[in-house]
Amino acid sequence: MVPDATFTSYYGRPVVKAAPWEKDIPAYLFLGGLAGGSSLMSAGADLSGRPGLRRVGRLGALVGISASMFALVHDLGRPDRFHHMLRVAKPTSPMSVGTWILTAYGPAAGLAGAAELRPLLPARLRDGLAGKLLGLAARPAGLGAALLAPAVASYTAVLLSDTATPTWHEAHNELPFVFVGSASAAAGGLGMALAPLSESGPAQRLAVGGALLELAAEHKMERSMGLTAEPLHQGRAGQLMQLSKTLTAFGALTAALLGRRSRAAAVVAGTALVTGSACTRFGIFEAGQDSARDPKYTVVPQRERLNARASAGGT
Repeated sequence: MVPDATFTSYYGRPVVKAAPWEKDIPAYLFLGGLAGGSSLMSAGADLSGRPGLRRVGRLGALVGISASMFALVHDLGRPDRFHHMLRVAKPTSPMSVGTWILTAYGPAAGLAGAAELRPLLPARLRDGLAGKLLGLAARPAGLGAALLAPAVASYTAVLLSDTATPTWHEAHNELPFVFVGSASAAAGGLGMALAPLSESGPAQRLAVGGALLELAAEHKMERSMGLTAEPLHQGRAGQLMQLSKTLTAFGALTAALLGRRSRAAAVVAGTALVTGSACTRFGIFEAGQDSARDPKYTVVPQRERLNARASAGGT
């Protein structure tokens, strides 16, 4: 009998080198998505006269994008490396495009979030020229951040899938939808947990819609990935993805049934959705790294593509 094939490489090295990223990067992925979803939610709350929900969204975006940028710069090692990426604008590079998206989004989200802190300023500053200008700029800044929010929530999916990492690359068709759904669920969950119950209707709908999109896109993604979907179900990545699905489904169901009736249920549902979104980003990150370390996930799909092309050419 012929023994089972083993997948090895020269000197025991992987075929594809795992990305040299630490735990800062999945945190950066999650926090950036939370910020983008929060900006979109706060703009809707501003236009519909919901000041409590608007405040939660703007401050959530401010904290989210600040922490996301900190995680990114910490992973880069030196703050000037981010600055150096602004020397060029390369449309074919997701990293370059993402850098410019963050550069435009960050000040707008920061200005809108700072306006929500205006009541905490001393009277001299709050009622002075700077305070009044801050108040006038709040709505335009918030709407500008909302326009960039979908790109902020989704560009990191393009960044991952544009690499040679097998699991990330094979998910390129559905991963942006997973990230957008996850960001919407997290932002809606944040709004449900922290905004007044009387204003949380839009947050509830955003949370439930985002959760359904995330779960549906994940299901389709895993079915389309073939062998490279295995790391999403194994080891630590598999545990995180299973936890993500459980928390997201539980949070969406609780939000839909009880989110508008009970403050406690809204907090529980919102917390579950935010936590589930974080688990999604960390799980996908871990799965990609695992797939890069095992030559099987590079070699087998390559052979399948070559055989498919040969069969198509023969017919």
